[in-house]
Amino acid sequence: MNRAWRWACVFLFVVALVACSSGPVRRVSPPAASLQQLTVNADGSWSVDLRLQNYSSIPMRFDATDLAIAVGGQAAGRLKGTPGISVGPESADVVSLPFVPSAEARMAIAGALAGRRPLPYTLTGTVQAVPDKGKSRSFDIEARNTLNPVPGLDGVLR
Repeated sequence: MNRAWRWACVFLFVVALVACSSGPVRRVSPPAASLQQLTVNADGSWSVDLRLQNYSSIPMRFDATDLAIAVGGQAAGRLKGTPGISVGPESADVVSLPFVPSAEARMAIAGALAGRRPLPYTLTGTVQAVPDKGKSRSFDIEARNTLNPVPGLDGVLR
């Protein structure tokens, strides 16, 4: 009888504990942005494949980007766009944006492509994102990385 009473108390405690839980944790972490691919078009403009990484535990909708791009130490201009994509929790997606770079940035890219050498880049600015069931927030972005020419694909860096 004593043992049955003890198990009943444990069962009631577990039921009460489960009833008090508020569900999964909804953590909103700052997203990241990086260049997945950069393609130089025949007219000198670029097609920029921007990778948007969601580190949050909930989906986020990316509404706007305003990022200053520098390649090889040369300011290329501002990458402004409205991706309008939703990225799942702890996932990433890529959006292609058109971009018209500065003359100095075009020269830096041309030199890297001709010499088949890596090209450092930086992204600095903001990304507007809306956490699931939340209001729009602005997240600061600072990224440094390197692009490399893709063998067999002229004018493409990854």
